[in-house]
Amino acid sequence: MHGKTPSPQKGMTLLEVLVAVAIFAIAALSVMKATGQHTRSLGRLEQKTLAAMVADNQLAEVVLRADVPEKTTQGTTEMAGQQWQWQLTPVATETGQLRAVDLSVSAAEQSDNPLVTVRTYVETR
Repeated sequence: MHGKTPSPQKGMTLLEVLVAVAIFAIAALSVMKATGQHTRSLGRLEQKTLAAMVADNQLAEVVLRADVPEKTTQGTTEMAGQQWQWQLTPVATETGQLRAVDLSVSAAEQSDNPLVTVRTYVETR
């Protein structure tokens, strides 16, 4: 009798395929999670950038008028199709020649959570 020697196995076993699929699934979930976090951080960065632009515009108006209000003032403005709420607060300084102002900007729907707060100094005339 001639015995046949078993031929070497070709291909992958079912267990190997299942392990490979499990590894791929874990890697894919990690990539999806990282992409989601990146997308959320980009949205936050966009909001902060727009809020900074609103702050710059409002402070430019204060500087050009050279008129710092005596008390806290608030208002809303529109930029990039969104409503923004700002609050201008005068701050006491030790010199009579400069007046400090703090300007906080928040998204209109989250007015209690400022995205940007900027301080500038205005020369009094």
